[in-house]
Amino acid sequence: MVKNLRLIELFAGYGSQALAFKYLGVPFEYHFVCEFDKYAIQSYNDIHGTDFEVSDIRNIHADDLNIVETDKYKYLMTYSFPCTDLSVAGKRAGMERESGTSSSLLWEVERLLKECKELPQYLLMENVPMVIAKDNLHNFGQWASFLTKLGYDNYYQLLNAKDYGVPQNRERCFMVSILKSEHKSFAFPKPKPLEIRLKDVLEDNVDEKYYLTSEKAQRLIYQLAEKGQLKPGGVDLSLKKTRNIDIANCVVARYDCGISNQQNLGTGVIEVGHIEKGTGKHQSNTVYSGGGLSPTLMSNNYKEPIKVVVKNEHL
Repeated sequence: MVKNLRLIELFAGYGSQALAFKYLGVPFEYHFVCEFDKYAIQSYNDIHGTDFEVSDIRNIHADDLNIVETDKYKYLMTYSFPCTDLSVAGKRAGMERESGTSSSLLWEVERLLKECKELPQYLLMENVPMVIAKDNLHNFGQWASFLTKLGYDNYYQLLNAKDYGVPQNRERCFMVSILKSEHKSFAFPKPKPLEIRLKDVLEDNVDEKYYLTSEKAQRLIYQLAEKGQLKPGGVDLSLKKTRNIDIANCVVARYDCGISNQQNLGTGVIEVGHIEKGTGKHQSNTVYSGGGLSPTLMSNNYKEPIKVVVKNEHL
């Protein structure tokens, strides 16, 4: 186990990678965090008991990382840069250097490493599988080549959460880079059989505050009608009552009696039906079986979700 470990998290979010170390029982020091979103950094501080401030990777420098005494301390720097322009649920604008996309912020990490007088001994990246897809492979190759020239050995692989004890079909690309001076080899963990399913992690008793009551639903429907987001004739605005609202019909079983992938029951994501919302077949309309895995969450048809303003007195 690495001793005197100092963690540097770039694009930190709420600190999922720090949480991983805590869950694994690995002692470490919160050394430096860079996160642009004020809500994410607030969540980070609330979860970890820290007091980091909002920061933009474009405005930080190697001195801010404070990598010193590498003979005494081991530094792990994580840099799970934005996947927005790589993901199939995004615009796929890529991560080309100086392209201005959010995913091109990867090259700010290059700048920081070039500025470093002492390099972190370990680097960790996590991103969507598209980071090594055909459209982005040349950029990924440039990045890996840069790290090699700095003196790192690179190991990357696609891993799926369902192969490591989590009942979710979530595939991600991980890359671990280790300075050659550390003289350490690395191998990704081998997959293991999944012993739990989605139903095993769902709560049996959920607080009523998380449910939408009929009264609240009626008010939301009325507001949607006022905004013209429901079909004509669905709401009587003068009476503020709903009648025959064509929003969602009953769950409709598939032609295969509600079970897909029957030959691999419980080993994948199982669709048992879908809700007719007039938006076509999409994840947001799909009902999944608790006997299978959770799907990776995606945005709705690659568009921003509808924003509904609801007055507090109505809720």
